[in-house]
Amino acid sequence: MSAKAVATVTAAAAVGCLVLFGAAAAPALADESQDGFTIKDPRIIESSGLAASRAHPGVYWTHNDQDKGGALLYAVDGKTGETVATITMTGVGTPRDVEAVSVGSDGNLYVGDIGDNLGGTWSHVWIYKLPEPKKLRDQTVRATQYTVKYEDGARDAEALMVHPKTGRIYIADKKEEGGALYEGPAQMSTSGVNVFKRLGRTGLWTTDGAFSPDGKQLALRGYLGGVSYAWKGEGKMPEREGRLSVPLQGQGESVTYTLDGTTLMYGTEGEQGEVEPVEVEGAAGGGNSGSSGGSSGSGVGSGGGSGLDGDFKVGALALAVVLAAFVGLKRVLRRR
Repeated sequence: MSAKAVATVTAAAAVGCLVLFGAAAAPALADESQDGFTIKDPRIIESSGLAASRAHPGVYWTHNDQDKGGALLYAVDGKTGETVATITMTGVGTPRDVEAVSVGSDGNLYVGDIGDNLGGTWSHVWIYKLPEPKKLRDQTVRATQYTVKYEDGARDAEALMVHPKTGRIYIADKKEEGGALYEGPAQMSTSGVNVFKRLGRTGLWTTDGAFSPDGKQLALRGYLGGVSYAWKGEGKMPEREGRLSVPLQGQGESVTYTLDGTTLMYGTEGEQGEVEPVEVEGAAGGGNSGSSGGSSGSGVGSGGGSGLDGDFKVGALALAVVLAAFVGLKRVLRRR
């Protein structure tokens, strides 16, 4: 069978799985008019977080779940996919499961050592804060370590977001039956435990999240989709707006907004991990980091319901198999 025929069959199978298991519509692939990139550094094989640099436009921060080299962050050029700086954090203990990175408006990077693959057995997790380097070069940077607990007990989490206006930190946990969103204290403490309070249920098996640059929208993604929320302020659960058009990826682990707020960049784990762009609906034109007049993503569903991943629970395994084959085929065809 020809490569073109295989592509047709595989794509049809993917669509068939989506219809069979109740998807409203297949996620749109990245707009080819915009540039994504492939992470080329062979050290980065578990890219689990992604954040657009404020100090260095066009550069993205990422990290591995667990890095044998220590507490490391990588600055990746969004044009070439090459690593342009490696940051070693000091002043922190040995990381356990680093799952997220976010850039605050205060000029700091926030790193979430918040994963718990044992299902919520750690008595506490950590957040690291460090200044975003002014110069991109390999260097050691001292970080501040915060101890974190949740008001309703330990849990696994992979999404940490810093609000771009208030500087407050939020965490979305990861549960197959649908997780929740948590809000950190107004002021984080280095001497005591920082208790994160539950705002409400997301209904999503969240693997990462990001605020729009103007702070008006929150995007949460999972392996099989994502949800856009309208931000309602501190202490309030955001309002669900609709579904995000998350691209088909082998193991989708990360998401971030571009600095101008016009695009969501979706990343995946694995060697040569691909970062794919999807244009933000209602934010075309760019150039204004505070612009986001419409939905925070290319919504393809209504704002109601209990979350995209919950809808797909039964069919997740079958879809993942087809999805992985499709992604692999895409890469083969690109090399032809």
